[in-house]
Amino acid sequence: MNFDPQKPFNDLPPLPPRADIETRPILKSCIAAHAALAELRQAGNLIPNPSVLINTIPLLEARDSSEIENIVTTTDALFRQASLNEKNADPATKEALRYRTALRRGFDSILRQPLSTNTAIEICRIIKDTQIAIRNTPGTKLANPATGAVIYTPPEGETVIREKLANWERFLHEQQEIDPLVRLAVQHYQFEAIHPFADGNGRTGRVLNILFLIQTGLLETPILYLSRAILQTRRDYYRLLLQVTREGAWEPWIAYMLRCIEETARWTTQKIHAVRRLMAHTADHVRLAAPTSYSHELVELIFALPYVRIANLVEAGLAERHRAGYHLRELARVGVLREIRAGRQKLFFHPKYFALLTSDEHDFAPYDMPEEPAPKERKGQRRWRKAHAE
Repeated sequence: MNFDPQKPFNDLPPLPPRADIETRPILKSCIAAHAALAELRQAGNLIPNPSVLINTIPLLEARDSSEIENIVTTTDALFRQASLNEKNADPATKEALRYRTALRRGFDSILRQPLSTNTAIEICRIIKDTQIAIRNTPGTKLANPATGAVIYTPPEGETVIREKLANWERFLHEQQEIDPLVRLAVQHYQFEAIHPFADGNGRTGRVLNILFLIQTGLLETPILYLSRAILQTRRDYYRLLLQVTREGAWEPWIAYMLRCIEETARWTTQKIHAVRRLMAHTADHVRLAAPTSYSHELVELIFALPYVRIANLVEAGLAERHRAGYHLRELARVGVLREIRAGRQKLFFHPKYFALLTSDEHDFAPYDMPEEPAPKERKGQRRWRKAHAE
């Protein structure tokens, strides 16, 4: 294979690769990654309200996947904007939020129909907020950001690109004898090498990774925070992608992706267990410190929404507006929430939960728990105690 980074790579080989992509080391890594994903699925099922995870982990994924492309926002800005939905958010935050929207829309889509080129187009359109289509004009080149040197020129010509996407799509669904995690790594390389859009290919490809895991039954919901591992090893990610193109070096690339999946699944599982512990601890604290405001549903809501508004309680049917405000102020009084102003709106922020979500660690400082009140004696119990005391 003659590869020239300056020329369109219209000779990109079709899938499946001719190389051995299921070597002994790769299959051994597959076992560990499958075990980690199974633990993650089990952990996710331990939290009865799925929105607790679906509303939060995809936002973390959106932030890091966007940062891989140098679109940088903060977790605080993302969560606050997700609650307020204001039009004046900065462009990076809006773009990262669109990634979360694309992931959700893709999740809904694959419940109705399998992954396809049309799925990829829809995802990219949401991310870029434009009616983007398959590239049909020449001139797209990928360059080293430090030196400006061209390192790759993707295939050109809409017909060529669509043919390669059709082959990519068949590989997703027809190569059932290949381990699904190996297929994930291979298809991700191929999608990025085809580079079907003028922009948004990396983020679209990473959304497709999560959707592929769901479609193959390895996940039930989009709760794998895979971009965290890719962001931490971004140089390896791009270097190994390019090595497949230049040298056909499939094994290092597949091993890298399997390692990312395993490590991220284990990290996310630990995070979910920590969230579950904090939920139980918070419920106990609220029940004792603010008993008039305690309800299981309210505790779940403030974990589904780290920034919560009075309207959120009303919309969830937990209380009418006046009473909803009372409940949130009570949670602020006992140290669970913090009341803040956002323009004309009043928000209630969940500091312990937010700190846990954004930390690499999985612990939290406990609340100062009030003492459990002594149970009231019934009248008959008091008479019995008095009689025996005498």
